[in-house]
Amino acid sequence: MAVLTGLPRRLVEQNLILQTQAEEILKKAKTDHLSFVAVAVTSKAAKARDIANIASEEFGLPLLDLSSFDLELLPKDLVSPALIEKHRILPLFARGNRLFIAQSDPSQMMAIDEIKFNTGMSVESILVEEDKLSIAVDKLISASDTSLDSLGELDSALDEVDLQDTNADRKEDDDKGADDAPIVRFVNKILLDAIRIGASDIHFEPYEKRYRVRYRTDGVLQEVSQPPVNLSGKIAARLKVMSQMDISERRIPQDGRIKMKISKNKAIDFRVNTLPTLWGEKVVLRILDPGSAKLGIDALGYEEDQKKMYLNALSKPQGMILVTGPTGSGKTVSLYTGLNILNVEGTNISTAEDPVEINLEGINQVNVNNKVGLDFASALRSFLRQDPDVVMVGEIRDLETAQIAIKAAQTGHLVLSTLHTNSAAETLTRLANMGVPAFNIATSVSLIIAQRLARRLCAQCKEPADIPHETLLEAGFTETMLAEAEIFHPVGCEHCNKGYKGRVGIYEVVEITDAISRIIMEGGNSIQISDAARQAGFHDLRTSALMKVAQGVTSLEEANRVTTD
Repeated sequence: MAVLTGLPRRLVEQNLILQTQAEEILKKAKTDHLSFVAVAVTSKAAKARDIANIASEEFGLPLLDLSSFDLELLPKDLVSPALIEKHRILPLFARGNRLFIAQSDPSQMMAIDEIKFNTGMSVESILVEEDKLSIAVDKLISASDTSLDSLGELDSALDEVDLQDTNADRKEDDDKGADDAPIVRFVNKILLDAIRIGASDIHFEPYEKRYRVRYRTDGVLQEVSQPPVNLSGKIAARLKVMSQMDISERRIPQDGRIKMKISKNKAIDFRVNTLPTLWGEKVVLRILDPGSAKLGIDALGYEEDQKKMYLNALSKPQGMILVTGPTGSGKTVSLYTGLNILNVEGTNISTAEDPVEINLEGINQVNVNNKVGLDFASALRSFLRQDPDVVMVGEIRDLETAQIAIKAAQTGHLVLSTLHTNSAAETLTRLANMGVPAFNIATSVSLIIAQRLARRLCAQCKEPADIPHETLLEAGFTETMLAEAEIFHPVGCEHCNKGYKGRVGIYEVVEITDAISRIIMEGGNSIQISDAARQAGFHDLRTSALMKVAQGVTSLEEANRVTTD
C-alpha cells in the first residue's frame, strides 16, 4: 500500500475518500497528466466543495467562490490561452507586479513556475472549486477561440469541416473575402459552438458601428461575438457560398441550406435566410438536428394520458392529426416524432414542406416551390396518386389545401399537418372560417395538439419557492395539484442560463369526441368547444403548464410567460 501525503492523505483522514480510491486517483492523474483534484472530482469520488475546504486548510490559502466572480473583469493578455488550458488555471487580477491566479490543486507548482517565467510577474494562488474552475476555463478558452484575432491558433480541424453540396448544379462563384481562411475558420467555429451548446438559431447582424453574432439558446438570444464591422460583407458572403445562394445579389432576401458533417455518423442541417438591412445583410441560421426527431415521444414532455392519445391516433389507418402553436413552439419536432414512429418498411410516407426542415431516410419529402407552381395543394394531389399510407402537409394555409387534406383523411389515409392557432378549439373554428364544411371537419379530424415550449429549471441550482397558498390557487392550481406539488424558482449557476437549462413541451391534447363533433356540426364557437374539451377531461395549455410547475420541471414565472389564465 502506497504512503499518501499532502491533500490525498487529508482527504482519507477526513473519510471523504477511501485509501484505495486515493491511490487509484493518483495513478490515473499521473498517467493522464492531470491534477489529483481534477480526477477526484470528474470521477465523483468526492464533491468539489469538500475537497476545496480541505485544500484550503492544508495549504493555508483563501477560498474564493468563483461563481460570484465576474469573468468579464479577468485581466486580458497577461496569460496566453494555451497556458490557461494546459494548467487549468485562471488569472483573476493583478496588483502591481503581483498576479493572482485561481487554482483547484495548489500542489501543481509547475503551473506557477511557468506562469512566472512567461509573465515576469510574482504569482500567488487563490483556491477555487474544481467544477467551477473547469467551466470558467472552458468559457474563457471558447471566447478566445471565437475571436478573429486568435484564429491562427485554432485547431486545424476547423478547416476540415465537411460541407456537403445539396445542389450539384449550382454555379461556382468567387466573391472577394468569401474564401479567406480566417473568415472560413471563424464561421465554422461559430457554427460548431452553436451546435455544441444546443442553440436553435444563429443571428449575424450588421449595424453602422458594430457587428454582432447572437445565439438563441432555450428561446433567449445572447450575444457571443463582436467581429470587426468591416468584415460583415465577407462573413455574409461566406455564409451565402456555404448555402448555395447567389452571392452577387444583395438587394433581396434569399433562402438556402447548409449541411455540415461534423463526424463520421452525424450531420447537422442549417436553414439559412438573408435579409438586406440598412447596414448590410443580416443572416439568420436555424439549426435543424435530425437527431431531435429520434429522441422518442417520452423526451418531449407529454403527460402520460396525452402521450397515450397521440400514440392511439398514430395507430389509426386514417384521420387527421393537427399540431398547432406559434413559430418556434416545437411543432416540427412533434410531427417528426410521430413520423419516425410510423416510418417502417411497410408504410409509404410522403411529406410536403416549406421548406423541408429535417431529413429522414425512408420518407419521401417534397420541398414546396411556389415559383414553379409546386404548392401544398398540387403536392398533395400528386401524393394521392402515389399510393400513400401517411401524408404530412407542412401547413394548411388555404381552403384548397384543407379540402384535399380532409379528403385524404376520409379516404383511408393518415394525414398530419399544422395550423398557426393558439388552442385546439380555435383550430377547429379556423378550418370552419376557411370554408371547410362542418361535417367534413367533424368526420376527418381525430386529434389536435396545441403546444408551447417552456424553459426547464436547472437541476443544479433550483430552489424551493415560497409562494402563498392563496396566490397559487389564484394562479389556477387546484387543491389536488398542490397536495403533492414541489414548486421551485430559478437561481442561476455556472451550469445553466439564468436558472434554466433546456426546454420542455407544454401540451393541450384533444380527441374529437362525439360531444365535440356535435358542437362543430351545429356551428358552435371555440368557447363551446373548449368547454366540452374540459368536461371530457382534456387539460388546456394553462393546466398542463401548472402541472409542470407542480412537478418541479419549470417555474411559475415561466408558466405565466408561455400561457395565460
